[in-house]
Amino acid sequence: MIPAIRKAFNAAFTKEKYEAFLKDLNTVYPGQIEFRVAETPLFIPKDFTKKMLDACESIVDIIIDPDFKTFTKNAVPPEVKVQDENKHTQFIAFDFGICINEAGEYEPQLIEMQGFPSLFAYEVLLDEIFLKHFTIPSNFSSYLNGYDKETYIRLLKEVILGNHAPENVILLEIFPKKQKTRIDFFCTEEYTGIKMVCLTELIKEGRQLFYMNKGKKTKIERIYNRVIFDDLHQQTTDTREKGKILFEELEVEWAPHPNWFYRISKYTLPFIRHPYVPQTFFLHEIKQIPADLENYVLKPLFSFAGQGVVIDVTPADIEKVKDPENWILQRKVKYADAIETPDILAKAEIRIFYFWKDGATRPMATNNLARLSKGKMIGVRYNKDKEWVGGSFCLFENP
Repeated sequence: MIPAIRKAFNAAFTKEKYEAFLKDLNTVYPGQIEFRVAETPLFIPKDFTKKMLDACESIVDIIIDPDFKTFTKNAVPPEVKVQDENKHTQFIAFDFGICINEAGEYEPQLIEMQGFPSLFAYEVLLDEIFLKHFTIPSNFSSYLNGYDKETYIRLLKEVILGNHAPENVILLEIFPKKQKTRIDFFCTEEYTGIKMVCLTELIKEGRQLFYMNKGKKTKIERIYNRVIFDDLHQQTTDTREKGKILFEELEVEWAPHPNWFYRISKYTLPFIRHPYVPQTFFLHEIKQIPADLENYVLKPLFSFAGQGVVIDVTPADIEKVKDPENWILQRKVKYADAIETPDILAKAEIRIFYFWKDGATRPMATNNLARLSKGKMIGVRYNKDKEWVGGSFCLFENP
C-alpha cells in the first residue's frame, strides 16, 4: 500500500530468507502452527490507520452508551446465555477489509467485529521472529498507541489476570491442544503464566471451579474464555454435557464474559452509521428487497468462520430463510487488489485489537493481525496451493 516500501521489500525478499524465518518461528513451539504464514506483512500508511481507528472509536462510542445492553438484549440466544454478565467485555476485535471506493481510493470497510479474544499472544511472537529475519523502516511498528512488546505484554497480562494470581486464572477452550489456533495458547501461557485447560477437565464443587495444576487441585477464580459455543454444540454428547457447567451459578470472573461474543458481533452492525461501515439491516426489518440485491451479502447472525454466508444473494435465497430475525443483509464491499506479490495482487483483511481494563471508561487499540488472500474470500479453504497468502500482521507508519 506504500509503493516504495513494498517495492523495496519485494526486491530484497528471497525464498531462503522466508524459509529461515519459518524454521525459526516453528522452532519455538514445534508442530503448533497449523495455518499458513504469509511471506509478507502489510505496510499501512498513517492516513489509512487513522481511518480504521476513527471507525473503531465511533463504534466504541456506541458500545459504551448506557443503553447498549438494552438495544442488544436480543443478541444473546437464550440457550447460550451465561449468568453474571459483567459491565463490559475486556476484548474487542474489529475486522476491516482493504477496499477500493468509487473514486479508486483505498479505504477500510468494517467486515465484522467480536467481543472476544483473538491471537493476542501469538502476534507478539510473529512480530519478534519476523524482525530477526527481515529489515523494515524504523518508523513502522505493529503496535498502536505507543505500545511496544514489553508494555503490550504487561497490559495483556493485566487484562487477563485482573487482580488474581496466574495459578488461579485459566485459558478455557475445548480440547485446546487440538485447535488450529493453539499456537496462541502456548504463547499466552508463556507471556501471562496461566495454563490452558480443556472444558472437559473442569472440576465443579458447589459454585466453585477447580483444575489440576501439576497434580494439585487448584481453584479457578477467573477464566480467560476462548470457548465458542457454536464449536461446543458440534462436540460429542459427553463434551456438551460437560459444557452445561458454564451455564450454572459459578463463583468466577470472566475475561471476557461469553455473552459479549454475541452482543458485540454482526448483531451490532445495523446500529452503526459510519463511512467505513457498510450499511447493514436486520433481514426481518426490511420491508422491500433492494432492487440492487446483487450488491448485498446475506449473513446468519449466529455462526462463525464464515459459515452460512451467501455471497451472491437472490430473492429465492431470502425466501428460503425461515428465521429472518437471525439474519442480516449487508452491503457488499469491493476488496482491493492492493498487495503486490511476485505473481498476482493479493487482497487483505486487518484485525485491530482493543483491550479494555476492568473499570476503565473505554477500551484502547493495541495491536493487530492481518490475512492475505488471492481467493474469492479470505480464509485458508479459498487459498490452497497459493503463495504470499495466509496469516500475517500489519506494520503501521508512526503518526
